Amino acid sequence: MGGEIFQAQVLKNFFDTITGTDRNLTRIYMCVVSLARLRGEDPGTIGHLVEQLKHSKVKKELSVDILDYMCAAATEIDISSVRTAFGVKDLNEVMHDFDGISLDSL
Repeated sequence: MGGEIFQAQVLKNFFDTITGTDRNLTRIYMCVVSLARLRGEDPGTIGHLVEQLKHSKVKKELSVDILDYMCAAATEIDISSVRTAFGVKDLNEVMHDFDGISLDSL
């Protein structure tokens, strides 16, 4: 589960980078390679991703293979790991905090 938390953080950084104003290819490269290493991908897959990043640099647009890989990784992560990575609590955990609220306290 610890690896999935790191994966969720890397994915967030990737999507923040590609949707933000600073679409730095070096940051994108680091996110893609870091995620591939965290997932334990074989060297052939990592090589293919690096090659696609090189093509992206030449063409000045992000490869569809990179987006496909990152989206596939995002869908495979367990939602509880994503919640943990970003400090989001499950509704059942915080529900007991609201049992004692009365109209007088509002």
